[in-house]
Amino acid sequence: MKKSNIVLLVLIAVTIAVIISMVGDFSTYETFASAARQPGKDFHVIGMLDKTRSLVYDPVKDPNYFSFYVKDKAGELEKVVYRGAIPTDFEKSDKIVLVGKMDGQQFECSSILMKCPSKYKANRKAESQQLDSKL
Repeated sequence: MKKSNIVLLVLIAVTIAVIISMVGDFSTYETFASAARQPGKDFHVIGMLDKTRSLVYDPVKDPNYFSFYVKDKAGELEKVVYRGAIPTDFEKSDKIVLVGKMDGQQFECSSILMKCPSKYKANRKAESQQLDSKL
């Protein structure tokens, strides 16, 4: 075999190995129940903030403790603990994506991603009013 063919085969093998190793890292949105079955593993859980329960954040006492309750897509309600400051406009968010793992009876969150459609709804309303006035 030529050296170029051997190098090409090695390159293809390395590419296939990298792709196979990355497939295991793709994350999907899970529920609290599936996160509870594997307590040490990080999961992405999507849900909605339960606004009937109080948010616990006291920056004087501990600025790196924030707890709240979230209902996941299966309807299960869990306490979530985030070790950081409360994100801006957290209460206004429509949906929340939590990255973290279950720790006993609570979900230990390492990061919070928020979807806040209210600002987009206002823009759509203004655009539709402008279109109506032009017609």
